[in-house]
Amino acid sequence: MHLVYPAVLAALLFCVGVYGVLARRNVVLVLMSVELMLNAVNLNLVAFDAWLRDSLHAGQALTLFTITVAAAEIGLGLAIVLLVFRTRGTADIDRLTALGDPSEALADVPNQTSAPEKGQAVA
Repeated sequence: MHLVYPAVLAALLFCVGVYGVLARRNVVLVLMSVELMLNAVNLNLVAFDAWLRDSLHAGQALTLFTITVAAAEIGLGLAIVLLVFRTRGTADIDRLTALGDPSEALADVPNQTSAPEKGQAVA
């Protein structure tokens, strides 16, 4: 088996994933692009494992761990995206600049009239 074919395919997949992360504004599409990059890494791991004829199949075992981490990442990522979409009404990355809710940030500012004056006792 030639190593060039899966390596070139993995490089193309990784480049498409990087382009998707850098060019997309939708969070779901960015997560899909990250998955493409992880799949390119998995393809390289399996290809090099087959090319080196490793008796322990370390590349395939590491691929299983990578798939597990990718599944957990997608589960948590989609949960966060759904929560942000419910609270903000958008999944656009450029519009999600602040971590907190902007309406709650204004409510946390203390009112100057309710603060005790200097020398007054607090009840």
